[in-house]
Amino acid sequence: LVSIGNICRSPIAEAVFRKLVTDEKLEHKWRTDSAAVSDWNVGRSPDSRALSCLRNHGIETAHKARQITKEDFQTFDHILCMDESNLRDLNRKSNQVKDCKAKIELLGTYDPQKQLIIEDPYYGNEKDFETVYEQCLRCCKAFLEKYH
Repeated sequence: LVSIGNICRSPIAEAVFRKLVTDEKLEHKWRTDSAAVSDWNVGRSPDSRALSCLRNHGIETAHKARQITKEDFQTFDHILCMDESNLRDLNRKSNQVKDCKAKIELLGTYDPQKQLIIEDPYYGNEKDFETVYEQCLRCCKAFLEKYH
């Protein structure tokens, strides 16, 4: 799960998906992680508003931001991202990787409500983080149903 800085959207999506997989007792079948296309926030914890939003839904995460690696493209089956800019960056990076096996797509393509783009809530407020959470939950549920 990839976003620009790996401190708002992608850690929310990662934590949501991990909880879904755990609740369904499928954690042995899935390796879940999140990363950034940029190196801006490497090593940082998620935004405090993202952590607060997750806690409000009974979800904890210990994720630290990292940048996507060449190995990610070679080992993950799916790389899901949040917006068109992420998608462009990931496709560009994947073209430089030999043996890219990951299918790269927008997480929003799985949204039953057809909200294709998951907007960055960084400059927004708590309500914007809640919107991201709800979108990630819908998309991750649909993704898991498709590939379960």
